[in-house]
Amino acid sequence: MTETAAPTDTPLVDTHFHLYTTDMPLTSWAWHHPPEDASAETFIGIMDRHGIGFGVIAAASLHGQYNDYVIRALRRNPRLRGTAYVRPETDMYTLERMKADGIVGIRLFFRRVPDPPDLNSYEYRLLLRRVRDLDWHVHTLVSGEALPDVIKAVEDAGVKLVIDHFGKPDERLGVNCPGFKALLAAVERGRTWVKMSAGFRAPSREAARSYAQALLRVSGGERLMWGSDWPFAAFEDKATYAQAVADLHDWVPDAATRRLIGGDTPMRLYFGA
Repeated sequence: MTETAAPTDTPLVDTHFHLYTTDMPLTSWAWHHPPEDASAETFIGIMDRHGIGFGVIAAASLHGQYNDYVIRALRRNPRLRGTAYVRPETDMYTLERMKADGIVGIRLFFRRVPDPPDLNSYEYRLLLRRVRDLDWHVHTLVSGEALPDVIKAVEDAGVKLVIDHFGKPDERLGVNCPGFKALLAAVERGRTWVKMSAGFRAPSREAARSYAQALLRVSGGERLMWGSDWPFAAFEDKATYAQAVADLHDWVPDAATRRLIGGDTPMRLYFGA
């Protein structure tokens, strides 16, 4: 899809995008087969063209435990941080090495997977404790009725939680979805952050705008962040990076609040700045 001009006031940090190449191994349950590479070099070029200073790579569910490409990209690019998929039994020494390489959290995936995590099991309680000890966060996408239970389990473990794509409310209920209401309450409690990202995956532009407005009413912009969701898996020919930047301006008209969402908050959370 042809890029249009992006606003000159761009975010400092893109907190949600994926890197992969088409020859990387896919899980047996992968829901999408990428049509072309989404390489680190390509994305760095996109960042530079759009004035984005820093980025946070979201572990792609398509590749399961294959974090190798992401970690190598982090080693080469100090402007990047990332998250990883890890098995719950992953030992402390491996996790500490990942942290040294630029990993800042783990991704837990509950949608489209044959064996979603049981956060009340010993194995996952152990993993969450190690995440807490590392001062990492969990980032996840959980839709529907499961989200309140996931929020509770992560909060009970004392771990920071980042929820992707507005929490993906039930399309039929929108902001009245029980999961979205639980998300808003978690944001108010102060250890949950929400990514205003992937508006193109919402049922309409108006729906995405309504999610953003509800989050802004509750948070005033605190604990919100922006992400492009590049390379727009399954929407490669429908979404553009420039539009993702423009969406933030649509959702957040106030420039000071945009700076908080697009820069100050993610720099503190991911880069310690």
